[in-house]
Amino acid sequence: MILQSRSKILELTSPQVMGILNVTPDSFSDGGRFNRLDAALFHAEEMIDAGATFIDIGGESTRPGAADVSIDEELARVVPVIEAISNRFDCWISIDTSKAQVMTEAVKAGADLINDIRALQEPDALEAAAKSEVPICLMHMQGQPRTMQTAPQYDDLLVDIEQFLLERINACEGVGISKQKLILDPGFGFGKTIKHNYQLLENLEKFHRFGLPILAGMSRKS
Repeated sequence: MILQSRSKILELTSPQVMGILNVTPDSFSDGGRFNRLDAALFHAEEMIDAGATFIDIGGESTRPGAADVSIDEELARVVPVIEAISNRFDCWISIDTSKAQVMTEAVKAGADLINDIRALQEPDALEAAAKSEVPICLMHMQGQPRTMQTAPQYDDLLVDIEQFLLERINACEGVGISKQKLILDPGFGFGKTIKHNYQLLENLEKFHRFGLPILAGMSRKS
């Protein structure tokens, strides 16, 4: 498989590592640590030196119970970091957002990938992603971050997630996003119990039926 974003091409012949850079005051494991630009750049360089191909930049915490952030605040957090990393390092930059305007401005600033935990379901997100012409990661999440860990239940975990991802793939193709631009994330820890997470991990290969790259984020919050 090949992932292409503007001038960048990545052959996915082996697993790639994504480093997480949260420029937020309240993220689960690193909230407040990388709010300053110099600290964010230092950590990005550490992760690249350790083998990260992607640096995923998030300006809004998605931990359980997290508060919403305004568009202006999210842009103020992520755009300077994206610009600085884009100018300094040769890596793939991912923007972790569900907001259409943030997607657009982040790509203008140098982001190569849109990583959306809500799978482009927010207003105007599908259209913004289509216009960006960069790859998109679609993640499954049951509920919203504030409530997603309140007794999550499924009729059939794997079937429910597969059906959701298929619906979102179809929605993307409906606005002109090529299937070859898509990455799928089953959403470890997002509306899942520990038992659900283990079941996903044991059956991760089943998602290869889509013929698309798989992103799996195992966190200490899971």
